[in-house]
Amino acid sequence: MGFIREFSTIHLDILKEIGNIGAGHAATSLSKLLNKKIDMKVPDVKIVSFDEMMELAGGADNVVAAVFLRIEGDAPGSMFFVLPTEQATVFIRQMIGDENFLFEQLAENEIAVSALQELGNILSGSYLSSLSDFTGLDLYPSVPALSIDMVGAIISYGLLELSQVSDYAIVIDTALNEDDIEVCESVRGHFFLLPDPDSFHIIFTSLGVKDNG
Repeated sequence: MGFIREFSTIHLDILKEIGNIGAGHAATSLSKLLNKKIDMKVPDVKIVSFDEMMELAGGADNVVAAVFLRIEGDAPGSMFFVLPTEQATVFIRQMIGDENFLFEQLAENEIAVSALQELGNILSGSYLSSLSDFTGLDLYPSVPALSIDMVGAIISYGLLELSQVSDYAIVIDTALNEDDIEVCESVRGHFFLLPDPDSFHIIFTSLGVKDNG
């Protein structure tokens, strides 16, 4: 896995392009769901260590809403979509049409829980479909699981699903904007893609990118 330290601009450019295409598909689905124009962008893509991944999500003790799933198929791995609670609240309010919704009410509001799960389903499905189309690999998701917990606990649980843990994650920053709201009110989250140890090599080989692995 030493080649990860030598990731080139082309690796990240390809990942960002895959992310932007996935974001476009997701925006189309969300626009239909919410019956309003949704714009979705991928401001940045980077490769980080697990410690850096937790810091990006606000630190190991920060409580977040997260959707976790396993990627099955030719390049197995794990995927998390992590939203800060205040960002999750913004999305749920838009989704269920209740401006008074508070995140503390989530456990007793089945519609709000379903809204977050649906967001996770749409985003993960769109990104995975884009990755599969680009690579020509057969990739499909497990049933996503929604968790509300500290970042450290959520990510540690996800890593237990791996029989052998790699050292790095691909981070795809995600920003959802409505045409009629201020940018500061946009919903911003992080996608963490954790390919199993051999899957980094499989993904980039399928893209025609040589590595030192």
